[in-house]
Amino acid sequence: MTSRFTELTIDCHDPERLAAFWCAVLDLKVIDRNEHKVEIGSWEPTIEEVRARQMPPTLLFIQVPEGKTVKNRLHLDVSPIDCSTDDEVTRLLGLGAIKRDVGQGPDRSWVVMADPEGNEFCVVRSLAVTRSQTA
Repeated sequence: MTSRFTELTIDCHDPERLAAFWCAVLDLKVIDRNEHKVEIGSWEPTIEEVRARQMPPTLLFIQVPEGKTVKNRLHLDVSPIDCSTDDEVTRLLGLGAIKRDVGQGPDRSWVVMADPEGNEFCVVRSLAVTRSQTA
């Protein structure tokens, strides 16, 4: 017997707003919603597909009354695929993210940010192909 990692749930005040932010960040789409939750992903999961193989997990935003009070113990790392890390940070700032200092120090290669509700995430190495990789 095994299990599959099917979704990561994020508590929030405004599921629609946070889902829209993460859809723009990750180029995902809304695959399910109701009054108090929004689920986004790159695919619409079926039980058969999940059982057959490991599929990309979805993100599920659920409305809760309490606010975030401490640093996340679990966070997402994102890697830009078609630009530099600096360019991606600039894009994410334009989408409503903020830079966050969690004690990482200035000499790190990644950038700690927070989404519009304060959930930390990191922008790590760029996966963009450079000229030296194509030569």
